[in-house]
Amino acid sequence: MLIRENLRLKGNFRIDGRAEKSLTDDELILDAYEAWGEDCVKHLIGDFAFAIWDERLQRLFCARDHFGVKPFFYTHVGGNFNFSSTLNELRLDKNVSNALNEIAVGDYLLFGVNQDNSTTIFKDIQRLPPGHTLTVANNQITIKRYWTPSLPAEVRYRDSESYVERFSELLSCAIKDRLRTDRVAISMSGGLDSTSLAGIAREHTEVAGFVVVYDSLIPDEERHYSSLAAEHLGIPVTHLNADRYGLFDGRMDQAEPFLLSVLTGQFNELLRLCVEFGSVALTGYDGDALMHEPRIKIRTRIKRMLRKADSVEDSLPDWIDDEFAQRTALSERWKEFWASDQFNRRPAAMRALNSKIWTSLFEGYDAGSTKLQLEVRHPFLDIRLIEYLLAIPTEPWCVNKHILRHAMSDKLPPAVLNRRKTGLMGDPALQLVQRGSVRWLDNFEVSPQLRAFVNLNRRRPVAEEKTSDALWASLRVFALNYWLTHSQPKMETTHET
Repeated sequence: MLIRENLRLKGNFRIDGRAEKSLTDDELILDAYEAWGEDCVKHLIGDFAFAIWDERLQRLFCARDHFGVKPFFYTHVGGNFNFSSTLNELRLDKNVSNALNEIAVGDYLLFGVNQDNSTTIFKDIQRLPPGHTLTVANNQITIKRYWTPSLPAEVRYRDSESYVERFSELLSCAIKDRLRTDRVAISMSGGLDSTSLAGIAREHTEVAGFVVVYDSLIPDEERHYSSLAAEHLGIPVTHLNADRYGLFDGRMDQAEPFLLSVLTGQFNELLRLCVEFGSVALTGYDGDALMHEPRIKIRTRIKRMLRKADSVEDSLPDWIDDEFAQRTALSERWKEFWASDQFNRRPAAMRALNSKIWTSLFEGYDAGSTKLQLEVRHPFLDIRLIEYLLAIPTEPWCVNKHILRHAMSDKLPPAVLNRRKTGLMGDPALQLVQRGSVRWLDNFEVSPQLRAFVNLNRRRPVAEEKTSDALWASLRVFALNYWLTHSQPKMETTHET
């Protein structure tokens, strides 16, 4: 199996006398393997997951891209090695059990995402982590990491224009390399990241924007700013009014409990609108982490550290089953999660690059999960662009997206360019709870399996949750229960750590 997407090689190489541009993606990978063997992954740029059978060496060589955009799952049961880009395909093997991986269950309940990128929620099904290769020879599996997020040596130019020119060149390449289509949908907001993608992409192909907006549930300016950007760029824009969606609207048809299950209705509808326009969509994920390193005064940093230290001890939700927490060492995992990472330079970017959220999110966007004929691509997660952003001086370039604002000064309207970075101006889930529209969640049919993880006698009604963090943790109980009840037929009652 070969999962392809718009690959490039580092540098200007010719393989077997052929120019890189003349090769298809599968030919490029095969020729790169012929040239460099297992080191071929160090020369590839793009989003990929592939497997190559080497007849001469009698081995199977597999790899996954740097950030895990393309999924890769595998099983090694009864001496048989199977792999797929779709988790549920592996469950068709009668030798693969439905036994759950309890640690992954605990991670979902606490964090919304598995903190181990080498496992899945099923004991018998593993995933190849991002930036790793896997080799099968003589029925033995060897896994190696070929790329680790790290801070390169700082790059300095003599003049400001050079920083912006190089950034613009790399961003344009990252976008163009992910097009190769006559029309592309942009999962857009009124912010700088996604509108920048639209501004560059429209120079190469037909573009349309698709924006989730709230008109009444919470204060929201995305309709206004995205309309300004679309009018300036001369592209059509479709606004999806999320006010009409409740929590858990739509089918939660995911192979594992999903990070965005709570908002599944608007998530699915946005992707459906995109696929009606074209087969490729771009997102602006995660420009915030890479180009918005916040200035934090030392006094503020100390206060945050003290507040974090005071709150970690008793921060496990009361409804976590005590025996389950003890079996899986959940308290220790919680404290480890909140331990401060010490990065002297670019702390926000490095925390993001080491986050486990990306893998879950990208797999949720994948066509194998959405069941849509839609390739979702993320130009800001281009290894060339990321390495450059990590190398240039943080100030001024990576504070308040200074470098992106300068690069897009001739493409976007001043109102968008000068808009201050702001998050969503409210939690829609919390607003729905406060309006009393989710009381039905407290009367759901309980899967017998849920009781192995959650003490329902200690769970407060959803309507009594007063903070966003507590509410979303409580909603994950419902999401897990729904997944256990509806998405997993013939589920066994065994649980293993």
